[in-house]
Amino acid sequence: MLQRLALVLTRWSTRWVPDAYVIAIILTVISFVLALLFTKSSTYQLVQYWGKGFWVLLSFAMQMSLIIFTGYILAVSPPVNRLLNRLASLPKSPKQAVALMALLSMVTAWFNWGFSIVSSAVFARFVARKQCGVDYRLLVAAAYLGMGTFWHAGLSASAPLLVATPKHFMEAQLGLIPVSQPIFHPFNLVLCLVVLVSFVVITPIIHPKKEDVVEANPSDLGDSEGFVEPARPNNITPGQKIEFCPWLNWLVGITGLVWLYWHFSANGLQITLDVVNFAFLMIGILLHRHPASLLKAAEEAGTFIWGVVLQFPFYAGIFGIIQYSNLQEVIAQWFTAIATKDSFPLIVYWYSGVLNYFVPSGGSKWAIEAPYVIMAGKQLGVSNALSVLSYAWGDMATDIIQPFWAIPLLGVAKLGFKDIMGYCLVLFVVFMVITSVAFWLAPMFF
Repeated sequence: MLQRLALVLTRWSTRWVPDAYVIAIILTVISFVLALLFTKSSTYQLVQYWGKGFWVLLSFAMQMSLIIFTGYILAVSPPVNRLLNRLASLPKSPKQAVALMALLSMVTAWFNWGFSIVSSAVFARFVARKQCGVDYRLLVAAAYLGMGTFWHAGLSASAPLLVATPKHFMEAQLGLIPVSQPIFHPFNLVLCLVVLVSFVVITPIIHPKKEDVVEANPSDLGDSEGFVEPARPNNITPGQKIEFCPWLNWLVGITGLVWLYWHFSANGLQITLDVVNFAFLMIGILLHRHPASLLKAAEEAGTFIWGVVLQFPFYAGIFGIIQYSNLQEVIAQWFTAIATKDSFPLIVYWYSGVLNYFVPSGGSKWAIEAPYVIMAGKQLGVSNALSVLSYAWGDMATDIIQPFWAIPLLGVAKLGFKDIMGYCLVLFVVFMVITSVAFWLAPMFF
């Protein structure tokens, strides 16, 4: 039954859900129409608002791009590849392999979702080579757990980290919310622990019987052990010698670590998107032996950020329409009409989850939701930190059944989303039950 449902959902999604860029244009049109219907703005004024907001998210787009970029550079570094290869030898049974895959995917996603996507894909291939009898579909579904259920509660969470970063686009309405309030709040940490333990336990339980196992096709796994450093040329030029000098990476990386030491010594636990990206970049530079290796990894990483670069200006344009036309006040009134202080977090959670299926980008979607979600929360007396956290967890609610962010993982794994959707549906149901109960109770803790 689950496989049939998975096939139906996958076919519907691949047939009817267009590319994220097309969705951005559709949402722009919807925003125009809503603003025309419910505000006093004219079409000409809305065009002005759209253009005025178009570049508001430039720094945010760069920060999101760097999360992917720095995470990739770190994930493919030779030491990380060797570590993942060794870890793949630890499981003694297929169920242990799936549990370890789920654990690694979620833990790495808490620190950096870009790193998690790449490292989980690489680790899944390593495990499939070494562990006989493991169901490859479930293994890849477990590898998607970090991006599907965990990332927006951790140190690379778009919305919580953005509101802690000075000069963010909602600073006038929100001010700065330190990470101690959303990310390191006991409610968030306990919920993370519950989700982590639940999936580490559940994923091995749903491993199929031996006769139903679908193992990886050896030809799909290939012979490569991951990222391969560029070879030093035989007839090397003076310029190339510098590119293969390890001391350049050491100089930059160690200097970066010294700056991080100063930053945390002087400011305490002040974590922003800029600090996270800086840390991952410096560690990534240190783990590549020379600039030539770093440059090759950076070139590959660049191919993964084009979507952010293209789409974010259009989501910023939507923000401009909502913000400058005062449409956020109208939508905020819709929320306050159906919500109370106690029910608002759960309503925002579910609303964000539904919208996320069509706009699978936690960063750009925050630009759409932030103006009216924050305003409605304030009117109902809900803390800003809880409103942000409700959005963040809701944004993840449907990620596990949304194929958008699974594309890089599936490309490496050589599977289609329909192959893992059955397992993802089971994990989705578990996740929704746990998190819905959590946000129903959330007002008691804020």
